[in-house]
Formats: sequence, C-alpha cells, structure tokens
Amino acid sequence: MHSSFRAWAMPETGISVPSKFALLIIFLLTAPLACTDLSDYDEDQIRSTMNDSLIVTTESWNVQMTLMQEGRARMYIEGSHAINYQAKERKHTTIEGPVYVQLFDSLGSVETEAWSKRAIYLEEDAEFELYDSVRVQTVDDRQLFSEYLKWAQDTDRITSPNFVTIITPSDSISGRGFDGLTDLSSYTITEPRGRLIVD
Repeated sequence: MHSSFRAWAMPETGISVPSKFALLIIFLLTAPLACTDLSDYDEDQIRSTMNDSLIVTTESWNVQMTLMQEGRARMYIEGSHAINYQAKERKHTTIEGPVYVQLFDSLGSVETEAWSKRAIYLEEDAEFELYDSVRVQTVDDRQLFSEYLKWAQDTDRITSPNFVTIITPSDSISGRGFDGLTDLSSYTITEPRGRLIVD
C-alpha cells in the first residue's frame, strides 16, 4: 500500500515541477528578444499617428461669441454650452442650445436674427451651421424655417440643401435647396413646392 501511494504520487511531482521550470526558462530566454528597439521609421510612424489622433478640447458654459469680418463684428452667437475641438485636420466648435444668433450689417445694426437648438462653427472653412428647428427673422419681417442652415463667411450668404419655408409680408414659398442673402431680400429655391400670396 505504501509503495502504491508512492508510485502514484511521484510521477505527478516528477512531471509537473520540471515542466513549470522549463516554461520559466523559455520565457526568460525569449522575453528579451521580443523587446527589441524600434527602428527610426517605426518610431516616426507611431509619433505621426499619435499626433494625428491628438484632440485638444475646451468646454464653456453660457457662451457668447463674436465673429469679426474685415475689422467689424459680423455675427454674435449665444449658447448654453460649447465644446471647442482642436485637431490637426479639423477645428470646430459645437454649441448646444438654445442658440441665438445676430447678423450685423455694414453699419453695425442688427440685420437678421436666428434661433436653433444647436450649432457648429467650422473654423477652417469659416462656416457656421445651425441645426434643428432653425428660425430666421429679418428686420424687414421676412422669416425662414428649416432644419438646417449654413452661413459662409467668404460669400456672406446663407444656404440649405434641406426643405425651407420663407414667409414675407406679402407671400410665402416652400421648397428644397435654398441660397440667398442674409437679409432674405434675394434668394433662390432650387425645387419650389408652392407659393401663397398673403393679403
């Protein structure tokens, strides 16, 4: 009985101890080979990828921004919360609403007001986009309603590929594809859907 117990116990300890020890020796011999230095090319590639993926963000609450054009205030924006993203390829600011916008004429008077639920300012393109329940009101009592509207600083025009409705003191028109002046005194609708004359 004693010899059978020993015969049963010895093979297990005889096999298990050397196998664990052998694995440890193999690991210690191969680990330094796996941790070799990177080539200069590999280091440059990693550094470039890391720099491209770096995004710097700044957060603000109760936002008030003024965009200048040719040395004068052209646009004033208010929002409840904004995040500014600065990356190598793209720089933009998202503004959560309610968003309120004023556009000024060349004399500094308010020409147009706008409201939306959120907005994005694309710094590289100098474009300002309004999203969700966009409403525009001019001093001449012209109104525009849409779900999306873009103002381009370079052209100083507002555009939308989406469906828009424009209401003036004398008539109203709806359609898809809008391009016009910021005071809505002149505009084009690519696909008009109907016009109503107001008495």
